[in-house]
Amino acid sequence: MDNQPLTVIVEYPVLDEKARKVLQWVHQLDIQFVGKIDDKLLKIGLDEIYYFETVERKVFIYTKEEVFQLQGSITDVERMMMDSDLVRVSRTCIINTDHLQEIRQLKNSRLEATMDNNEKIIVSRKYLREIKNVFRRGTL
Repeated sequence: MDNQPLTVIVEYPVLDEKARKVLQWVHQLDIQFVGKIDDKLLKIGLDEIYYFETVERKVFIYTKEEVFQLQGSITDVERMMMDSDLVRVSRTCIINTDHLQEIRQLKNSRLEATMDNNEKIIVSRKYLREIKNVFRRGTL
């Protein structure tokens, strides 16, 4: 009985925004990335990831306390963005809005995103629309 898959049945009378959000959340439970740290490869669930950053053509995964090198590309991350709470905030950074604590206006039409672990990330002007859409969707 322990090896039986868990079945969850969710019934909604219509496929509205709330139902879509539940389906998106369930889908995100299965999203994992492979990260490398100290010659070890580890699976990292999307729920653990705070943000992705590209530095010198390498992609890094930032969790609450650790940094892993992604075994993949930023393109792999972008493919996941449609069905997740990932949002691009700059040319080199994609954040997981599940761990977004606050957004603060800075000078020059930029924003500063503060994550749950108090890490601060600059949202460039080019990506302001994406982060504002997060608020419109009610993700936060």
